[in-house]
Amino acid sequence: MTVPLLKIGAVLSTMAMVTNWMSQTLPSLVGLNGTAVSRAGTSEKITLFQSPDEGWQVYTSAQAPDGKCLCTAVIPVQGTCSRDLRSHQLRQLMEKVQNISQSMEVLDLRTYRDLQYVRNTESLMKGLDSRLKVAAESQKSLNAKSFQELKDKMTELLPLMPVLDQYKSDTRLIVHLKEEVRNLSGSLLAIQEEMGAYDYEELQQRVLMLEARLHACMQKLGCGKLTGVSNPITIRASGSRFGSWMTDTMTPSADSRVWYMDGYYKGRRVLEFRTLNDFVTGQNFVQHLLPHPWAGTGHVVFNGSLYYNKYQSNIAVKYHFRSRSVLVQRSLAGAGYNNTFPYSWGGFSDIDFMVDESGLWAVYTTNQNAGNIVVSRVDPQTLEVLHSWDTGYPKRSAGESFMICGTLYVTNSHLAGAKIYFAYYTNTSSYEYTDIPFHNQYSHISMLDYNPRERVLYTWNNGHQVIYNVTLFHVIKTSGEL
Repeated sequence: MTVPLLKIGAVLSTMAMVTNWMSQTLPSLVGLNGTAVSRAGTSEKITLFQSPDEGWQVYTSAQAPDGKCLCTAVIPVQGTCSRDLRSHQLRQLMEKVQNISQSMEVLDLRTYRDLQYVRNTESLMKGLDSRLKVAAESQKSLNAKSFQELKDKMTELLPLMPVLDQYKSDTRLIVHLKEEVRNLSGSLLAIQEEMGAYDYEELQQRVLMLEARLHACMQKLGCGKLTGVSNPITIRASGSRFGSWMTDTMTPSADSRVWYMDGYYKGRRVLEFRTLNDFVTGQNFVQHLLPHPWAGTGHVVFNGSLYYNKYQSNIAVKYHFRSRSVLVQRSLAGAGYNNTFPYSWGGFSDIDFMVDESGLWAVYTTNQNAGNIVVSRVDPQTLEVLHSWDTGYPKRSAGESFMICGTLYVTNSHLAGAKIYFAYYTNTSSYEYTDIPFHNQYSHISMLDYNPRERVLYTWNNGHQVIYNVTLFHVIKTSGEL
């Protein structure tokens, strides 16, 4: 009695594989499915489809609360897929495949349940069979008690009847499902003929071409316009009211070291933690003692070196952690120092180093610029100023600032109620006033820096080490340009 069940199981297994193949293969055969590309190290995930003439608007955010990257694509209302007859037919086919798959799941569950019942009644069948053999061989042994026992055994087997009836119904259902699959195969063949008979090599070339376009696009998707800042995420509460902490803005993602510098002037002690978890617990760190004390909190770690402002001077210092030595130091000509042109909170914050996707920057002010913020591209090897921009924004009115994709973003205060109020675009030498909410949870920010590798903002807020995720805006045109 188990043979029919085995046959049914084999049919179900085969049909399940067929539907699974169809559900995975149908979209890729005709180019309907999206292609996901993940870039190692940045954990950035962007999903793109064939774009129409209008541009796609893509919002990318560094990380979701669970650590995954987010991407939201705003698609033009009229897309080519929505006007494609084959796409409509394929969607109908996919719905049928899904319905068949659900029917098979129900059938498989029911068959498994009935199989267990049949196995449980197998011993009763054997007992009844042996009794019938004895009765056939010796009719004289039959008596009222024996007949009653046979009757009881038959009664126990009565529930088997509806199970067998269900098998008959399931057999008809399988025949129907086979017919559905046959019809789907015919429809798929017809659509394939309408497509112009793409063979495997042609389809493979289309896939490779699409992957190349996506890869090229992904290389450009690192930059965009800041449109939002997440709620703060507190990593640790330690140190004094002022300080700075950071990770390297350039090294591979496997390097998760954290550097910690408590205080805003005369400090020389830098703690290097092996991982973020070690930083949170305050364990597994080494100490670097800088040859020159620092001023302010505008330090940055870039490609294994610390860039900072030497105390009571406008000298930029590059300190290499591995060799524990100063590789180069250079004066920023005309830059104010020693609380001449600090941020609104003071703290010897005259010179602020920062790194974005394009490299190393220095933000400061000179007398010639009348106290307005100057943004300078700096050569990370020689500390030579490559180019400077006068933003026109008074530095003493700024709470803090940071660079993203060549744009300087400025907060209007270091206290509660602060927001990102001003943006200066170095690529066009233009500016605009913004209104991006920025939740200052602990009411006193003394350090704010962007890490392009992790795409997060690092802050020191009243003795708390805090990060913010950012959301950037992109427009992808049909030509693949941003």
